[in-house]
Amino acid sequence: MKELKPIRNKLEYKDALAQASYYFDHEPKPGTKDGDRFEILLMLIEAYESKRYAISPPDPIEAIKFRMEQSGLSPKDLQPMIGGLNRVYEILNRKRPLTLKMIWRLHSMLGIPADSLIQQDDELRAA
Repeated sequence: MKELKPIRNKLEYKDALAQASYYFDHEPKPGTKDGDRFEILLMLIEAYESKRYAISPPDPIEAIKFRMEQSGLSPKDLQPMIGGLNRVYEILNRKRPLTLKMIWRLHSMLGIPADSLIQQDDELRAA
């Protein structure tokens, strides 16, 4: 059994994945020596992946549209969070940026993560 150590490169990452795959096929009991090793391997892999393959939050407008689709909402349903229907369409068509008040309402009423909503749209940033 190899000594566990931080994963610093792709080769070590692939090796850790190979070691972990054995445990996926032969899952050890938690609290055992193998169970602890498996848990530590997963933590090391997760730490490496979060540094190397970080996933950026979605575009704010795409996050809103996704939640609308998920919940079967129409632009009219966004009025309590954004304002008049014309303002809703301006937001959805990227003609106007979200305000802090809109972000807070979308977050609290629709459960959209605030970090997804506070990203500035590239098109609006260039304007």
